[in-house]
Amino acid sequence: MAASKTSSSVKFVAAGAIVVATIVWLAMSAGSQAKSYYKTIAELQAMGTKAYSTNLRVAGNVQPGSITRVGTNASFTLVELDKTLRVDYRGAEPPPDTFKDDAQALAIGTYGRDGVFHATQLQAKCASKYAPAKPGTAPTGNTTPMAATASIAR
Repeated sequence: MAASKTSSSVKFVAAGAIVVATIVWLAMSAGSQAKSYYKTIAELQAMGTKAYSTNLRVAGNVQPGSITRVGTNASFTLVELDKTLRVDYRGAEPPPDTFKDDAQALAIGTYGRDGVFHATQLQAKCASKYAPAKPGTAPTGNTTPMAATASIAR
């Protein structure tokens, strides 16, 4: 009877070790696939063949007149300094409303051997909303100085 208890314990410990090892392996492999590295357009173009097997994030401004939409997909060109990158977005959702000419955009995906960045996620900021105010114009919104606001609250 002692021998059967020992063999049951060994089987239980072995099964537990296999389950833990499987969970650790799944977590490690999923984590490495989910990572994406932020690169500038110049860094991406300088990566060589390593760029083809890495999940990446690339940012730039949308070149005016370069956006072509087909359903929920879009093709466009990102510009950063003197570098350009053609992007083909094919995601589950349409591009955001702020995705327009001159908007700052972040494309998440992979770089193809065809020289096109294949994005599965797209984020954009409206260019005019985040632009600095022109000199000599008053800012919009709450213009009450902080000191005046604090004294009103007393």
